[in-house]
Amino acid sequence: MSEPLENVTVTRNDEAGRYEIHVGDVLAGFTVFEPDGAGRLVFPHTSIDNAFAGHGLGSVLVAAALTDVAARGETIVPLCPFVVKHLRSHEVPGLTVEWPEPRATEGFAE
Repeated sequence: MSEPLENVTVTRNDEAGRYEIHVGDVLAGFTVFEPDGAGRLVFPHTSIDNAFAGHGLGSVLVAAALTDVAARGETIVPLCPFVVKHLRSHEVPGLTVEWPEPRATEGFAE
């Protein structure tokens, strides 16, 4: 992993439906959230620009996003593998997580 980057900020962009991570003025990545019919936030995808890979920005982004969601009292449904991995290895105080139902075909031989 490379040296940590300076001047990193994470902001919620409700218009775009995502949390964004910036390095200085440059958008380095984002994690998407989509409100569902039950008022939960579904997190389907996280992306970090290849130019910023290896600096731990994905972890910084997801940690900040989930901390903000918890502070707002919102519930998430994690679909993004990166968000799922983060949740399995880090506690986010106050965060309500509703895990998605396993797909009906999982566990069955094709």
